[in-house]
Amino acid sequence: MQFSAPLKSNSKKIMLLGSGELGKEVIIEAQRLGLETIAVDRYDNAPAHHVAHRSYVINMQDKEALLEVIRREKPDYILPEIEAIAIDALFEAEKEGFNVIPNADAVSKTMNRKNIRTFAAEELGLKTGPYKFVATQKGMLEAATSLGFPVVIKPVMSSSGHGQSVARSAEDIPASWEEAKEARGDASELIVEAFVDFDYEITMLTARNGKETVYCEPIGHEQRDGDYVFSWQPAQMSELAKQRSQEMAKTITDGLGGRGLFGVELFIKGDEVYFSEVSPRPHDTGMVTLITQSQSEFALHLRAVLGLPLGFTFYGDGASAAFKSEVHNFVPVVDVDDSLFSDNSFVRVFSKPEAHKGRRLAVALVFDKVEKALEKARELIKKIKDA
Repeated sequence: MQFSAPLKSNSKKIMLLGSGELGKEVIIEAQRLGLETIAVDRYDNAPAHHVAHRSYVINMQDKEALLEVIRREKPDYILPEIEAIAIDALFEAEKEGFNVIPNADAVSKTMNRKNIRTFAAEELGLKTGPYKFVATQKGMLEAATSLGFPVVIKPVMSSSGHGQSVARSAEDIPASWEEAKEARGDASELIVEAFVDFDYEITMLTARNGKETVYCEPIGHEQRDGDYVFSWQPAQMSELAKQRSQEMAKTITDGLGGRGLFGVELFIKGDEVYFSEVSPRPHDTGMVTLITQSQSEFALHLRAVLGLPLGFTFYGDGASAAFKSEVHNFVPVVDVDDSLFSDNSFVRVFSKPEAHKGRRLAVALVFDKVEKALEKARELIKKIKDA
């Protein structure tokens, strides 16, 4: 492949739609290969804005605003990094010859839990837990009663756990209904899921470049309020469960098609594997790969997009811990204890322009055997504070 310099007439361009901390790492990897980078988001000074050649602030759900930026910049590759995007703009851009990663149909399916669940369970035949879709509080109660408490309730379109809750009894339904309105996206329809009796959950990072499919070591993770707080790699699982996880990841990513890295979320019960969700881009739990692999999930994503070989070395076990703000501050400062910078640990600060309670501002990374790495990550994250 030929590489050029950015800001030239022959530059290769990538455009990120969504410019958070994960997109920032993708932009950094693109810069290393001399690509010209454009970062687009709904707010100014988003993390990827700091490192891109150019940035735009628009309403991401405004079809015409999105198309105007795409047509102006004429990127070689369009990388959607968030769910809350005007999907019609991506289909239109694809019709006009632009290369949407992995493709507009895959983005449409995965940004909507109804679309991806019915696609995975009913078209591809993947094993999932029981579920129902509802649009009213009464429907939610009826679905939960039918499926049996406890149930997990999620808006069909949201991100980072927003709007998600667990209802353990009928008394919880009104609160879950109100919580769903906090979704980033469309809360007009909800998915009510029976609680799958699983031992643990993993993310199977899966990269496709049009010629091969590769898998990272499975990533275990712990969530709170639907959002990741700790992840570790590799997750301890049987070889059979790992093989079945890779097979399921291949089935869903082959079904979606296109190139790029996918974060496939799975529930594991013994050797049985259940499909949960899939994101057609780097995954927050995969930030642990910044310390465990020669090519992080962000580097693999870019390689896959460009059609480059996907070989990498797994250096060894590690863990990550997310730091979330406890305050609302328009000039946030992250106070990091010096002990986090050691021979086997470090911190990445995301430089978000505004903090609010629960917003992810940094990540601590530890390289060590999984049990020790996770224990240290739990300890170190307590040493990061809002200043």
